[in-house]
Amino acid sequence: MTEATAYDLPDDLLRDLTPQVVAVVTRRSGDFYAAEDAVQEALVEAVRTWPERGVPEQPRGWLITTAMRRLVDAKRSESRRRDREHADHLAEPEGRETSVVDDSLDVLLLCCHPSLTPASAVALTLRAVGGLTTREIASAYLVPEKTMAQRISRAKATIKGRSLGIDGAADLAARIPAMLKVLYLLFNEGYVATEGDDLQRVDLCAEAIRLTRLARTALARMTGTGHGELGGLLALMLLLDARRPARIDAHGAVVPLADQDRSLWRDEATREGVALVDAVIGTGRPGTYQIQAAIAALHNRAPTAEETDWLQITALYGLLEKVAPGPIVTLNKAVAVGYADGPGPALALLDELLRDCATNGADGFADHPRVPAVRAHLLELAGDLDGAADAYDLASVRATNLAERRFLTSKAAALRDARC
Repeated sequence: MTEATAYDLPDDLLRDLTPQVVAVVTRRSGDFYAAEDAVQEALVEAVRTWPERGVPEQPRGWLITTAMRRLVDAKRSESRRRDREHADHLAEPEGRETSVVDDSLDVLLLCCHPSLTPASAVALTLRAVGGLTTREIASAYLVPEKTMAQRISRAKATIKGRSLGIDGAADLAARIPAMLKVLYLLFNEGYVATEGDDLQRVDLCAEAIRLTRLARTALARMTGTGHGELGGLLALMLLLDARRPARIDAHGAVVPLADQDRSLWRDEATREGVALVDAVIGTGRPGTYQIQAAIAALHNRAPTAEETDWLQITALYGLLEKVAPGPIVTLNKAVAVGYADGPGPALALLDELLRDCATNGADGFADHPRVPAVRAHLLELAGDLDGAADAYDLASVRATNLAERRFLTSKAAALRDARC
């Protein structure tokens, strides 16, 4: 059967129903591996038939019934008629079932299980929770469909036999960090695509935001309170995504933050993101996503690039270094220092970072494409146009995204033209 997209139906109905149906079918069959495959077949059938026949009065029950039929067909082909009748009876059983919101969170947490690699967890999350087909996920990550199918199959095999559902507060707390990481990685891949011609993948950003909203709603319902880091992550996504219309010009070229037309930024997303930051900051010890959201909020609050509060941003990066130390954090801090204190101290900080990485056995970080890009920007601020052009050239060679590569190459050329 040919796979089809689930995005042609009203109000993203299938995407909202997918994790609920996966959870119900998994609980009844005791087999997530088989249940997820059966639900995917049910989704394909819905996409094929609903546009012609109309959406059923109880679409969730229809999908459960259809998925159970597929499951029964696969396991007991010699008695399909009897088992289909049984599946119909199971479509909406008597008695209380887990909340559909809790269902969605259960499946999301299972797909983000710490035993999975980040790449596998993202792929499985997009399929089992996001309702995307294997073909759509493969297209998003620019890999062959067969490769993505194998990745998803391995991910399902890895978590095969693991229970669906949360076993108390300790189990929930242990799973949340992996879920946050997967959602963050998903958004980042949409915000700056690893490969390809386009800088950003709007569909992946939107899906990451949708799933983060879902997780936040479900978690609040289960615990009775909000989760500061989940709120911070959602705020970060909204604030970054608010800038999307200004990140690319009419010719498809990348526009850096300082040069963006802020009137194009989406006010509604900014307002929601800023409100979320204000709500979660101060509710406990700030985590990495809350701090990053606070930094993003300072950018979005500034009417112009010149009015950005770089001193406060530098201080927040200093806090982030303590909460979640890492070379990327310090690299970003160097940019903030360049605006707050000048390019000289920033370049010194960058050199110190690279020395520390070499000493600690992480000298490979020097090959990261952002390192020469940041150095180029700081040299440009310092007035060393030749040095900046050379660094931009090096960054363009290392960049894997074609839109970024074109931007870096054009920066180098523009600086050399300015010297003539």
